[in-house]
Amino acid sequence: MNKARNRHYKDRVDRALASPQLQDALHKFGDAYAVSRANAFAAYDFEALRDGIARIKDEVRDNHQRYLDEFTRNAAATGATVYLASDAAAANAYIVDLAHRREVKLIVKSKSMASEETHLNKALEKNGVHALETDLGEWIIQLAGQRPSHMVMPAIHMFKEEVAELFSKETGRAEPAEIEHLVKVAREQLRQGYLAADMGISGANIAIAETGGLALVTNEGNARLATTLPKIHVALVGVDKIVPTLADAVDIVRVLPKNATGQAITSYVSWIRGAVPCDDTDKELHIVLLDNGRSQLAASPSCRDALRCIRCGACANVCPVYQTVGGHVFGHIYIGAIGIILTAFFDGLDQAAELVRACIGCRACVEVCPGKIDLESIILHLREEMGDYEGIGTGKSLVFKNVLRNRKLFHSLLRTASLLQKPLTRGERTIRHLPLFFSSLTEWRTLPAVADQPLRDLWSKLPQPVQQPRYRVACFGGCLNDFVYPELGEDLITVLNRLDVTVDYPLDQNCCGIPALYSGDRETATELARQNITALLAGNPDYVVTTCPTCTMSLQRDFGELLSDDPAWRDKAARLAERTLDVSRFIVEKLDGVNRLKGLADPTGVTYHDSCHLKRGAGVWREPRALLAASGREVTEMAHADRCCGFGGSYSFTSHPNIAKRILGDKVDDIKDSGVPCVAMDCPGCLMQIRGGLEKQGVPVRAAHTIELLAEMLD
Repeated sequence: MNKARNRHYKDRVDRALASPQLQDALHKFGDAYAVSRANAFAAYDFEALRDGIARIKDEVRDNHQRYLDEFTRNAAATGATVYLASDAAAANAYIVDLAHRREVKLIVKSKSMASEETHLNKALEKNGVHALETDLGEWIIQLAGQRPSHMVMPAIHMFKEEVAELFSKETGRAEPAEIEHLVKVAREQLRQGYLAADMGISGANIAIAETGGLALVTNEGNARLATTLPKIHVALVGVDKIVPTLADAVDIVRVLPKNATGQAITSYVSWIRGAVPCDDTDKELHIVLLDNGRSQLAASPSCRDALRCIRCGACANVCPVYQTVGGHVFGHIYIGAIGIILTAFFDGLDQAAELVRACIGCRACVEVCPGKIDLESIILHLREEMGDYEGIGTGKSLVFKNVLRNRKLFHSLLRTASLLQKPLTRGERTIRHLPLFFSSLTEWRTLPAVADQPLRDLWSKLPQPVQQPRYRVACFGGCLNDFVYPELGEDLITVLNRLDVTVDYPLDQNCCGIPALYSGDRETATELARQNITALLAGNPDYVVTTCPTCTMSLQRDFGELLSDDPAWRDKAARLAERTLDVSRFIVEKLDGVNRLKGLADPTGVTYHDSCHLKRGAGVWREPRALLAASGREVTEMAHADRCCGFGGSYSFTSHPNIAKRILGDKVDDIKDSGVPCVAMDCPGCLMQIRGGLEKQGVPVRAAHTIELLAEMLD
């Protein structure tokens, strides 16, 4: 079953990648969204707003029964009937039964992701009740027989020509592919449905415990028609939409349209409290509160923050994977990063497995989330659960458990690899072609060769002429710095020595554990954390510096989380985290590096690529630019400087190399368009990816680590 599902998923990925028109549309939307969102929040403190939303949602999550009871009581007092559905089947059964009892044949629906979650339309059709979607995007999707590809913009993946063809089939006449005309056709086709329907179904963005009321945030007037014209209104609402007060609801409404679509304010905000009178007939309001895995999610210590989600869809808007394959691939019912988590709890981990693997871990979603959800960390936890549930694969298990944990064996194998690769490198430091079934890995990028001598073997031979050191630091090299780019370690010594710092290289350090952790092997990652903490703290350095932001994240964040259940190791991990800094931040904050490096002069222009874990993990992006400028270089900003390069560790080798290839292509285009001869970065993984892409495409732009460029100036 898993193999069949994997094959089906790969086919969907391949079809999406074969549609450059789709990527072009999603990229244009993503670019326009970034500008609109920035303008919409220009006068606001986004961090303060998201702190407020997180507090509101956590309050309800932690006191769920209290607010559920309060909402139910107050809604019933207004004449509404409230039903708590434990799962999708119970919600559908209640609505189908109500339709039968009221002899309903036609239902008009406004947009409701909860109804997509429960597959309500199918349940109604199976029982002889037709549900007509009245949201323009949802109606298009309904006619196409598809599912939404975005939570807010369900038909974003479709083009006007496709919509014109659908509408032509519906109307029986040729409809031109003109947006204004197609909107007019939709109005004409849907208008009679409002008058003929016996029931209207909606979702709700917010349910207010204080009043028992609902709030709907929409851009079309269909929601107001669907909730007022039919004599029966059913609102299908996830229990996670409850907030304590009307003021809390206003806070969410203030943020939702800005983060969802970049609008300053949405077109319609509808406040519904009780049944709205309809002519001389008795109006009915039924509120179906849907659990369907939300209680299970609230009980998960590692995943419960996902209940802060306000369904803005921003995590997809900024996601490089979503912009490459769309929501039909990077989603199930809910899309993007939050969709991975919700799918795991609403539909089962088996349904979410391929989505978990599709996440590249760039943290763009974390940066824009209005609920301040650390989506990447939750997805990492799901990877661990997948590892427990279905295993991580025989090959990875062998490497992680038997090789990676054994530092001497691991490093011996890497040294052996440097000898075995000779026929592939022909004396170069680059592998341009790989044989047989490995060939696809070098079709779209070159790969660096393993160095003849790793950094650890060279270290004792590197002089450090510092008479009175200001600090004594330990360098955590990581696998790439140590065995692929040892010259970065030499450059680190050159720069830090000039700034009166001596550098030690603890030889017992091992891999940071990220490859194992991202593959779901928490046990190996934990063992590596212990090994590295012991090695790095043994000499009691003033600081630990890194040239790899992923390693920085591991030392600062992951070690403490992995060892949180062991007080002794937890304290050691905390000490290491306090001393660990990315080298750019260390030079700027601890050594006054910008002022001390001023006066250097290199007229070479440079652009800068923000590594995902450096900017959105370690919070470092100003520092490298300041150091490059201090070295006399003119820094030119490329477009999408902080968009992922597609490396993602094993993602670009074994998980989704085809997606990584397309993301890298976008990055190379942005670098070329910057018009400068050099691109700098602070991550060896990004260096491998970007340098390989530039070389393979024959682009005459140098890719270099920031520390490498600084060392050249000092030399």
